[in-house]
This record gives sequence, structure tokens and C-alpha cells, in this order.
Amino acid sequence: MRSRRRNLLVYSLLAGVWAIVLIWQAEEHGRVRQAAQADLGNRSRDIANTVSACIRGMKFRGAVFQERLESVLEELVSSPTNTLLRSSDLLSIALLNASGEPVATSGRPIDFAQREILQNGERWGQRAVTFVHTVDLGTTATSSGASNPVVVLPPMRAFTNGLPERGHEEPPAPAALGHDPPGPPPPPARPPRERGRENESRTRRPPWLRNLSDHDFQMLLAQRQLHGLVLSLSTDSFHAAMRRDLWLRAMIALLSMVSVAGVGLAWRSLTTSADLQIRLVRASELNTHLKEMNLAAAGLAHETRNPLNIIRGLAQLVSRRPEACAETRESARQIIVEADKVTAQLTEFINYSKPREVRRAAVALPGVVSEVARALSFDLEEKNIHLEIQGDPVRVEADEQLLRQALFNLLLNATQVLPRDGTIEVVTRRSGLDEATLELRDNGPGVAPEVRREIFKPYFTMKQQGTGLGLAIVQQIVQAHGWEIECAPNQPKGAIFRISRLKLLTGTKESPT
Repeated sequence: MRSRRRNLLVYSLLAGVWAIVLIWQAEEHGRVRQAAQADLGNRSRDIANTVSACIRGMKFRGAVFQERLESVLEELVSSPTNTLLRSSDLLSIALLNASGEPVATSGRPIDFAQREILQNGERWGQRAVTFVHTVDLGTTATSSGASNPVVVLPPMRAFTNGLPERGHEEPPAPAALGHDPPGPPPPPARPPRERGRENESRTRRPPWLRNLSDHDFQMLLAQRQLHGLVLSLSTDSFHAAMRRDLWLRAMIALLSMVSVAGVGLAWRSLTTSADLQIRLVRASELNTHLKEMNLAAAGLAHETRNPLNIIRGLAQLVSRRPEACAETRESARQIIVEADKVTAQLTEFINYSKPREVRRAAVALPGVVSEVARALSFDLEEKNIHLEIQGDPVRVEADEQLLRQALFNLLLNATQVLPRDGTIEVVTRRSGLDEATLELRDNGPGVAPEVRREIFKPYFTMKQQGTGLGLAIVQQIVQAHGWEIECAPNQPKGAIFRISRLKLLTGTKESPT
């Protein structure tokens, strides 16, 4: 429970760190976006200052001709890499009067119906951004104060038709024609002071506008005087920079997620390793305890055999006395039989409980099989069982005494389960460059699939008189050598006990003895 809480705390901290990284990257992306927008705004101000400087250089006595001004604006917009503006994002320029109406334009048309452009000073679209700036044309000192009127004059031919109406591009230019325009009779004479003021105002005008009345001149100023500047810049480079920054932030977030996941897996592995170490320590302690119990049980079994031998000897003496009755002799023989059973079980237990110290040497496998077969010849002949040894005459590395015991138990087990006239085959063969396999096949009743793994466990037996330790001892010897043993079905009937991964010696081959 404590370990689970600790793991939950660590995983929560890692998730919190990853969330902080995500929030940090989102804020950084927003900061980069604001910086890019501010950069476009600064670029638009630089362009506005450049355009204002161009207008100041072109004006003469407060007026600029529209044709010349638009040609300069067209040059600024149409050049893909303008060295003067150092910008290829400029899409359009529009000069506005005090009413927010365009006086001179160049480039793509700007939708002035969207009032937010003039109200907010900028408008961000999907492909372009529009900025509004004031035109800085310098100041001119007059008797009435500082002023800076700059009028954009239409072409000179437009003055031949009189003063244009509001919204048209044809203001009057009577001075360009050399005579007064036709019209109503002149107004009545004004007082000398008013005429002086009017003459002073006319003196400050450009020469070609001095013949206009004050009313017409004010109308011309309202329609054609420069007041604002509208720039439209492309946002393609802005969006490209945002995409690059977004990919960068996504990669950082992904790497942080991978790092957090790696730290989490490392922590999980560390905790798992710690748990395994604790379990190994406990298993080692339990194994030591079991070894001590095993040695104690083996000693007890060994000491128990001595009283059993005495009991068996006394029972034999009783069964041989001539004066004993038949019933007493039969009871004595039963005591001998039961004592033999207990002694056999104790012997098997002692053999199973003994530590297996493998003394490896070169062993001729067919020869060992032949010796074990000779030891069991009486049991084989009693049931008329045919034993056949075949295969390759291989030599393996093994403890000869332990190998003989394992083969003896396997052959004895097969002899006990086979009916009369049965058959046993022992096959030795190579299974690789440095490995051999030993198979013991019989045509007996076989082993059911559900108990093929159980038969190697201690005290598991399917025979009425079995101890359940014979095959367990075989598996113990096999595992001590590093081999493998399995039980498989034999066709058409019977069983196969296969010992594999015997280390093959490639020296001189020996034939069965």
C-alpha cells in the first residue's frame, strides 16, 4: 500500500511537469505570435515614414500632383524586393483625406466599408493585415499657427471643367488656364480689412489655386488634403513563421512527453527491481530454511531405516520358527512386506533429498544404456519385454552414476507399466552440432495429456505400489546437468520420455558395450 502511494505521487509529479511544459510552450508560442505581429506593425510604420518622406520631397507650395504621386506609390508596391522599403510583403497603399476617403491608391483594392480599419487602426485578415497611420509631412509656420496642408492635385486638364463635385477626382484649376472661369457675377465689394485678409490667404496658396474663392478652396482642401495613410501587408511570411514555431513547440512537447514517459518507465523498473530484490532475499531465506529442513528430514529417514531393519529381522526369525503357528508366520511375513515398503520409500526420499553434485566426464551413452538394461534383465524377462537400443553411438558430458540412476528409473517405470510382450526402444541421436538427445519409447498405456507435467512432481504416481519419487529424481538429475526432459505421446500408443540438450563430445566415438 505504501509503495502504491509512492508510485502514485511520482507519476502525478511527472504528469504535472509535463503539463507545466505544455503551458510554457503555449505561452511561448503566444509571445512569439505577439512579437511577429508587432514586427509587422513596426514594418508598416517604417513604410509609412518612407512614403511620408517621398511626399515631402515631391510637394511644391503645399500641393502634389496625383499622377506623379500614384506613379511613386505604384513603384513602391509593384517592386517585389524594394530596396527603399526593404519589404516584399507590401500589397497596397492608400492615401486618405480627413473624412477617411481615398485620395490616391496603388496595389490591391482595400475595403474601406469595414469601419474597424479606421476605428481600431488595424485589421487582421486571413491573408493580409491592414494598418492606418497618419501622414507626417512636417509643419509650416503661419500667422495663424503651425499647419501642414498638402493637397493632391488631379491632372491639369481637369481644371478646364471647373471645380469638381465632392467624391469626383476633378478639382478646379483656374490658374492653369490663364483666365477666370465663367460663373455668376462677382460678389459685392468687401470692407478693406476683409479684403486684406482674403488677399493674405490667397498669397499663402499655390499660384494655380490663388484664383479660387475661399469656399472653393476649403472644399478642395476637404476633398484632396492628405490626412492618413493605409497600408496592406501580406501575412504569408507571418503564418509561415507561426507554423514553424508551432512545429518547434510541438516537438518540444513531444520530447518532454517521451522524457516523462522514460522517467516513469525507469521509476517503474526501479521499483520492480527493488521488489524483486526483496523477494529474492526472502526466497533465499526460505530456501536456506528448506535446505535445513531437508537435511533434517533426510537424517530422520536415515535413522528410521535402522529400527525398520531390526523389525524386519525379528519378523524373519518369527516366520522361520517351527513351533510358530501358521497365523503367526503369515503375520510375520506381512510385517516383512510392509517394512520393505517403508524402507523403499525412505530410500527414495533420501535419494531425492540428497544434493546433486555433478561430476562431469565423458560418457558413452549407448554403453550406459546397455549396462542399465543388463541390471533390469530379470524384470524384462519376467514380462517378456523386448528392449531395443538403436541410434548414433554418441559420447556426452555427464555424471555417469547419476545418468545411470536416471536411466534405471525410466526403464523400471516403463517395465512396471507395460503389459506382457511389450516393447521398449532406447534411441540416441544427434540433435545439433554440439547436442544429443536420448529418447525412451514404449507401447504401453501412455500418459494422459493433463498429467504429463504432473508426473515429474514429488509423490505423484499413477501406480498402486509406486512411491511417486522415481520420475521426480529423474527430473532432479536432468536439471542438475542443465538438460531438459519432457513426456510426449508415442504413435500409435504408448509414451516417449525425451531428454534433450545433452552436451555432445565430438571426440572418438564408442560403440555400445
